Amino acid sequence: MTDAQQPAKNRRTLIGRVVSDKRAKTVTVLVENRVKHALYGKFVAQSRKYHAHDENGEFKMGDTVEIAESRPLSKTKNWVVTRLVEKARLV
Repeated sequence: MTDAQQPAKNRRTLIGRVVSDKRAKTVTVLVENRVKHALYGKFVAQSRKYHAHDENGEFKMGDTVEIAESRPLSKTKNWVVTRLVEKARLV
């Protein structure tokens, strides 16, 4: 494995769902989390998309994956897919 695929143990990791696999060696991962609103106390859903490196193109739309922070790989890509958490369910 290259340096980009082998993350260090102290790097940030996130778990999200692959929402796009159209780019070569790249997947778009949607990470959702729920935070409590500062004033009203209601839990609000927040989401953010990350571009992650997928060297072999093995992750497909709908898969739940873990991504880890890495060195900048391109203008928008600073994350690497480290493992498959759950395969996408067929509808």
